[in-house]
Amino acid sequence: MTATAASTAATPFDPVRPLMGVEEEYFVVDPRTREVAPRAGLVVGRAAGELGDRVGTEITQFQVEAKTPPCAGPAELERELRRMRAVVAAAARAEGLAVVASGTPVLGPAVPPPITEDPRYDLGIDNYRALHDEQAICAGHVHVHLPDRERALLVCNHLRPWLPALIALMANSPFWTGRDTGYAGWRILSWSKWPVAGPPPYLESLAEFEALVAGLTASGALVDPATMFWDARPSLRLPTVEVRVTDVPASAAESVLLALVVRALVTVSLRRVEAGDPGPRPPEELLRVAYWRAARDGLDGHGADPYTGRQVPAAEVVEGLLEHIRHALTDSGDLETVLRGWAWLRAAGSGAARQRAALTAHGSFEGVVDDLVARFPG
Repeated sequence: MTATAASTAATPFDPVRPLMGVEEEYFVVDPRTREVAPRAGLVVGRAAGELGDRVGTEITQFQVEAKTPPCAGPAELERELRRMRAVVAAAARAEGLAVVASGTPVLGPAVPPPITEDPRYDLGIDNYRALHDEQAICAGHVHVHLPDRERALLVCNHLRPWLPALIALMANSPFWTGRDTGYAGWRILSWSKWPVAGPPPYLESLAEFEALVAGLTASGALVDPATMFWDARPSLRLPTVEVRVTDVPASAAESVLLALVVRALVTVSLRRVEAGDPGPRPPEELLRVAYWRAARDGLDGHGADPYTGRQVPAAEVVEGLLEHIRHALTDSGDLETVLRGWAWLRAAGSGAARQRAALTAHGSFEGVVDDLVARFPG
């Protein structure tokens, strides 16, 4: 068990301010060519001197993954995120490299990506084959402490309709290796090809969940339980629910906003579970369409109501989410922080909008990468 897992497991559950933690994935880039660089192992090796096992490699040699310890409040979380990002950035500079927070690679020959050497990844390549060709993608994951796995599973039923709102809120992947995709969150589309990905299925019990995992394993869709890539799931190694639907946030401040929103959403959902509410069941196809609209438009266009399919301005979708969790934010003392962060994001634009603004301002994708490097620790 890691130190993070041990500290979460040993901490009494707080139903108002449960512990939260963030995992982020970053791209390593060559500051001269601005292309993604397959040298993540060098960056991780240096950063581990300060971050220990809270930094590691990912499936491709372009990616670094880093994680915070469990945190109780926004100030603590932001401090940990900024330190984590600063350490990774300094390690990259020491190797003549840089790091950026973007859901997809802006520049570089990323298809197929160089895969990190690991027996587990070898099994995955044998099983999933060309699905790995577009696996150079970076996400942000939020963990929220929950008292047991059964409740974590039932909470996921309540999270499902709100996952598109989180996609729109943190959309940060408009480009793919020198091309504007026309989407705000192209990473979502790349990820959706996998056999066990996207919104989690509606499940009524831990026994049903375990039977489904057994069936998915028997079918070959899972190499192991860790390849159950649903966007919300009970963590496999921590006493948490893990929400893993968004692009990596563009800044540490946006990661804090995301974590507070997710924590409040989990808190509201847990209260409903404990009151006997089984959770809503939007039509599967409309939920899928809501995902697509959120990935396409981000915060700048329209989302889709996952119950009716009706188009709704994306900002109203997020406002609806904030209204849904307002009581939990008030109880935890996080309401002002979240409202301030949301007001800033609406004024500054999403990560995707800022990447496109950088392209307009600099006139090149190289300028977009330079902008991402400069913004990274913030």
